[in-house]
Order: sequence, then C-alpha cells, then structure tokens
Amino acid sequence: MAAAASVKSGVPDAIYWTVDDVAHWVDEELGFPQYQECFTYNYINGRKLILIDSSHLPKIGIKDFEHIKTIARRIRNLLGVEEPHWSRSIALPAREPIALFLQQKSVTGPKINKLTFDEFVKGKMC
Repeated sequence: MAAAASVKSGVPDAIYWTVDDVAHWVDEELGFPQYQECFTYNYINGRKLILIDSSHLPKIGIKDFEHIKTIARRIRNLLGVEEPHWSRSIALPAREPIALFLQQKSVTGPKINKLTFDEFVKGKMC
C-alpha cells in the first residue's frame, strides 16, 4: 500500500483501499494503533475515508484534539486535497476538481465505479 505517491489518472490509490488497508495505514503510517478499531468498527474504507474530516473523527471515537488535527491533515495530504481556508470567498468555485471528484467517488455503484477523473473533468467543463 503506497500513500499519495502512487496515483491512477491523478486519483490517489487510497480511494481503492479496503477497511483493513485503512486500519493498517492508521497504525503503521500515522502511528496511531489505538485508533485502528475506530476505523474498522465504522467500516471506513478508502471511499469513506474521502468523507472523513476533523468534524467526523470525534463521532468515530477519536477525542484527542491534537490527534484529530494530525489525522485530518494526513487524510487531506493522502488524498491531495487542500485544507479549506476559513476566509475563503464564497465567490470562488466550490472546491478543486480532485476534491469534487473524490466526493463523487465516495458513493458506490456501477456508474460511479466506472467514472474516471478525466471523464469527471470533461463532464464538469460541458
């Protein structure tokens, strides 16, 4: 399992991770073995990991604020998604394309499973 370095068509491999892959990443890469069960109990796979941010972590059992900040930052880094800035203008586009694509991929189904980043970008441009 490689982090964000290995990507298919600009998409991090992490979105294809199983629940066990995510738990392994939390333990080995993040160094938080005490939180493996939080992720496995809540069935957090790569697609669900896309939706996890600092507001979700306490809901799955992670309460330490410094750990929450670290895990949320590392998830964003893993997926290649920018941290939203608190003073971001609402006149700007909602989010960068990869973040919008990953949000789409967090859902499962035959149509979404086949969707590639290139197809997503072309569809957004039309």
